[in-house]
Amino acid sequence: MPVQQQSRSFYQLSAQDVLADFDSDGETGLTAEAVARRYETYGWNELQFKPGKPAWLRFLLQFHQPLLYILLVAGGVKAFLGSWTNAAVIWGVTVINAVIGYVQEAKAEGAIASLAKAVTTETTVLREGQTLRIPSRDLVPGDVVLLTSGDKVPADLRLLKVRNLQVDESALTGESVPVEKSVQPLPPDTPLAERINMAYAGSFVTFGQGRGIVVATANATEVGQISKSMESRVSLTTPLTRKFAKFSRTLLYVILALATLTFVIGLAQGESWLYMFEAAVALAVSAIPEGLPAVVTITLAIGVNRMARRHAIIRKLPAVEALGSATVVCSDKTGTLTENQMTVQAIYAGGQEYSVSGSGYSPKGELSLIGGDSSETPLEDELPPALEACLVSGLLCNDSQLKRLEEGWSVVGDPTEGALITAATKVGLSQSGLSASKARLDSIPFESQYQYMATLHDNEVSRIIYVKGSVEALLSRCSQMMNQEGQPTALDSAEIKQMVEKMAAQGLRVLAFAQKEVSHHQHTVDHDDLETGLVFLGLQGMIDPPRPEAIAAVHTCQSAGIKVKMITGDHIATARAIAQRMGIQTAGQVLAFEGQQLAQMDDRQIAQAVEDGSVFARVAPAQKLQLVEALQSKGEIVAMTGDGVNDAPALKQADIGIAMGKGGTEVARESADMLLTDDNFASIESAVEEGRTVYQNLRKAIAFLLPVNGGESMTILISAFLARDLPILAIQVLWLNMINSLTMTVPLAFEPKSPGTMQQPPRRPNEPLLTPKLLRRILAVSVFNWILIFGIFEWAKANTGDVTVARTMAIQALVAARIIYLLSISQLGISLINYLSRKSRTITNAPILLGGIAAAVVLQVVFSQWGLMNVLFETAPLTWNQWLICLFPMLPMIPMAILVNQIDSPFPRLSQRK
Repeated sequence: MPVQQQSRSFYQLSAQDVLADFDSDGETGLTAEAVARRYETYGWNELQFKPGKPAWLRFLLQFHQPLLYILLVAGGVKAFLGSWTNAAVIWGVTVINAVIGYVQEAKAEGAIASLAKAVTTETTVLREGQTLRIPSRDLVPGDVVLLTSGDKVPADLRLLKVRNLQVDESALTGESVPVEKSVQPLPPDTPLAERINMAYAGSFVTFGQGRGIVVATANATEVGQISKSMESRVSLTTPLTRKFAKFSRTLLYVILALATLTFVIGLAQGESWLYMFEAAVALAVSAIPEGLPAVVTITLAIGVNRMARRHAIIRKLPAVEALGSATVVCSDKTGTLTENQMTVQAIYAGGQEYSVSGSGYSPKGELSLIGGDSSETPLEDELPPALEACLVSGLLCNDSQLKRLEEGWSVVGDPTEGALITAATKVGLSQSGLSASKARLDSIPFESQYQYMATLHDNEVSRIIYVKGSVEALLSRCSQMMNQEGQPTALDSAEIKQMVEKMAAQGLRVLAFAQKEVSHHQHTVDHDDLETGLVFLGLQGMIDPPRPEAIAAVHTCQSAGIKVKMITGDHIATARAIAQRMGIQTAGQVLAFEGQQLAQMDDRQIAQAVEDGSVFARVAPAQKLQLVEALQSKGEIVAMTGDGVNDAPALKQADIGIAMGKGGTEVARESADMLLTDDNFASIESAVEEGRTVYQNLRKAIAFLLPVNGGESMTILISAFLARDLPILAIQVLWLNMINSLTMTVPLAFEPKSPGTMQQPPRRPNEPLLTPKLLRRILAVSVFNWILIFGIFEWAKANTGDVTVARTMAIQALVAARIIYLLSISQLGISLINYLSRKSRTITNAPILLGGIAAAVVLQVVFSQWGLMNVLFETAPLTWNQWLICLFPMLPMIPMAILVNQIDSPFPRLSQRK
């Protein structure tokens, strides 16, 4: 018996060979004994997945950060030395950070569990000659399964018999229309989307009947292989988390080096080891931006809320910033860029061309006559007879119906037939009315060997046969064609074929229509009646059209410097036509590649192809993943959109996976970082804008926080070198870095977007977190803060003789200067400068920022004036005169902030517009 993992090759074998390989009978199925043995070999037909990490482990992993190691060790040593208050405060900071990180972490990935749901159903099976209805989990390789319209395929099947069988595989392959199945063996290099003798788990039968043998179950199915690739794939970190990790490691090494240097030099100068350890701990604590992780989390959370209001739900917080830094958007076609509803857009009848407006199954739209100069004239008078006959043929030679739902129109049956009904309804033709006046008497269902469907109708004095099918099948049976006046005339095959080529070049799927009048005594129709004598009525070309709003969104993304690439399992001609309409191009042209071409390329060639190409068609799920990885290898930040099972691995691999919230599969939604609640590609544009705003606000937070850490570290380091009293203690540093910093920094997260956000190119993927401009700003303000802390402390100690008062005054002076600096990097401060310099007539309204400043002032008063705080943080109450002296540093900070902003600002100013 063959191994399940080799099941993908069964499409190459004949049905008899496959039955022999599995020791099964196509008419009676397996015996009970054979089923029992195979349960032991293969197990249940359900996907297996690894359980997620337990909650306690996810919480402990939050402490697995380089900078927190220093705090944990420092707290432990403080406790060992008996400084329990200091130890408690230091440990409290680490716990707060861990709690925030735990809350931030996304819920355990449910993608594999969702895949299991995708193959959980009941199925009809033959066993010991009996037809049984069993749960799909009970299937084993070798079982013979019966399929009928409406069934979900329960496992991977090699088809044995088919009768007009059509299967919707769009969720797996991206094919926009149901696939007509056959049983003949196929060549070895046949791509997944063209293996018409196979039916894959999770797909749906839309029409006809079939019988197939189970060749793969559970994780060995195509869906299971996707599950396996997702399970082995480690979720990539986002650009922001990678930059923070690199920043943290660098800062850790610097801190350890400086703390060790401080301790050694102090001991060499004769200071006690206890005093120098206090200085080393103070230096380490002062250099660590304890409030930064909390500020990052809060800023990202605010971005999440803003995106939710714009129809984008973020499942993983770092994805907010990742989307803002995206350089490439890889989009699936079916249901993402397009409506996922077939729509007739072109008609040829009576020697005339017509265009059809509207999209989807909504009957809103109109038909227009296309003139010789390509002008369009809407049809307002009576329909031309040939056009009417062509539309009536598509309406009556039809087994589907349109249905009005609360969320819109839907088709019950085949999507192609739904498009024909919609086109006829747009000009006032009624399916129910015509069906009553021209009652159906008999029909020939569509069969692959004939490539047509025919229906016989009562037509007053005579009876009429309507036929629809492929152009090749009908044209050979037609002897005449209907002219514009509705009269039979000589058939012009050359003109018809030319029109077919024209429609196909636009990516349209073309159907031909014909009719034949017969005696009113005829009650049945068979294939012999259609061999000759048909009158050609016309052509209807249809496509799954692009969403109008998606076209605008693509253009906006491209104007923002973001490349858009289409990756789909659909046919290359259709994909190229959709890309042409949407303007998805590279260097002004639509360069398309097929999956078979990619399969013959090495990694270097694929990387070049994905860089040059704009359309990738007929690609398998593994190739979608390969293309995303190739882009990432070129340093691109990749956003991947999709809605099907076949998109799940690529969604998981991408820096930001975007799934459709309405029309997408549960598998895709659980694999993604972001969901679009309105299934609108245009919402990506809004989400990118919010992501860029979030990153700008994070940079402002860094520019505000790090200069304080720099000033504190320089102060402690120089004091240790000079063997002087420390101007600020470790426990006081923690107050500044957590409580004061959070109060004043969080309002920056609410800053509105800067003008021209979407006219700027995306950031370079390799751009460091601290750019040269930002680093120069941090260093300049750090030096200012060091002079401020050291100067106020030394002055106050000399004049009061009280070290505790001097430290308290130094801290309050630093906070006063921070208020001015905060205003200088906020849009409120920038608008004030522009208003005073008459560059602007308005001042930005910033109630949250002003509220944060007010809260910081209140907390600082409590910090120095409340007795309990004096005990906890070793501070002292200040007099009114001392408070006034602490406010003095606000004055020199004003020109300092203005100078830094005007000369070397890393932030866009309100006046900057493109």
